[in-house]
Amino acid sequence: MSTSSTPLTGHPRSDLVVVGAGIVGLAHAVDAHDRGLSVTVVERSSHAVGASVRNFGHGCVTAQTGENLRRGRAARERWIALAERTGLWLARSGAVAVARDAAEMAVLAELAEQRGPGEVDLLTSAQVEERVPGVDPATTGGALLPQDIRVDPRNAVHRIAEWLAAQPGVRMVYDTAVTGVGDGVVHTARGDLACERAVVCAGHEVDALFPEAADAAGLHQCALQMLLVDSPRDRTFAPAVLTGTSLVRYPAFAGTESGAALRARFRQRRPELLAAGVNLMFTQRPDGALLIGDTHTYAPTVEPFLGEDHAELLLDEAARLLGTGPLRVRQRWQGVYAASTATDLLVAAPSPRVRAVTVTSGIGMTIALGTAPDILDDLLA
Repeated sequence: MSTSSTPLTGHPRSDLVVVGAGIVGLAHAVDAHDRGLSVTVVERSSHAVGASVRNFGHGCVTAQTGENLRRGRAARERWIALAERTGLWLARSGAVAVARDAAEMAVLAELAEQRGPGEVDLLTSAQVEERVPGVDPATTGGALLPQDIRVDPRNAVHRIAEWLAAQPGVRMVYDTAVTGVGDGVVHTARGDLACERAVVCAGHEVDALFPEAADAAGLHQCALQMLLVDSPRDRTFAPAVLTGTSLVRYPAFAGTESGAALRARFRQRRPELLAAGVNLMFTQRPDGALLIGDTHTYAPTVEPFLGEDHAELLLDEAARLLGTGPLRVRQRWQGVYAASTATDLLVAAPSPRVRAVTVTSGIGMTIALGTAPDILDDLLA
């Protein structure tokens, strides 16, 4: 069925209404459609503009642990299948973690021993330079993470939404705010939608509909700063590129004994990076521009103001990593996603036929497609 933002009076009952057209909502819509259900997706804006388009487009599978590793592996396969079905751009070139001293290399070696070849493959400095041309001469080695994938975050969710809109039994409803959700009905500013079941995927704004669930999860907000820059001398980077700050942030690295030692080293030598929550990494868009980031600030409600000190810190560190002079900035922006003191994934059942689902760890692009089948299995049971 076609997209719509017209009044909803008379719209037929759907098997499932999904609130939110970001990657978490679309993951549920795709899985429901594949099960043969009729689906209506309701999005308050004319297109998704939240965390799902303000990220690296990096399927950061290898760096996860536990259930998120399982979800990430499942999501990887679904991303690949979706790329074939929808025509969205996807790269299977993995990620490279760059080590610029022995302490960083020790973290990669420890994880490589745990995971084995094909998951974490250690690289010499020359092999890193082959994959990351012009990399900092101080690089001592690194690791290839071949299971990681990349999509273009500016276009991926929009391509999925366009594909869904063309499928029988699917309706995309834009420019429509949801005001309440209960068993059998989703209330919107344009009228009520009757449904058998509903999944609310509203990101950090889930508290507007289900404040009790948000409070129980200790939900708050994380603001990150990112930049789009020209690739120096038009270099091409096939993999996503991670650095030592990534090794103290992502759980598979940080959870090693060497990861704890590395964090202590950063605390002593580069405390400003930890204070700004820096995860220095980048991916390259299909047009050649580099998505560079990011910093992290946490608060119940984050301020909208972008401090130039954080941007300068990112740009200086990125220029050193790339072995280049000042980088030309095309765009700057703030991303906001849900964070939690209690869980990486908020799943609430405010009523028997309703689920609220929010990724609370900044890895929605990595795990959403692997999470939705579990949620729907439970909801449809």
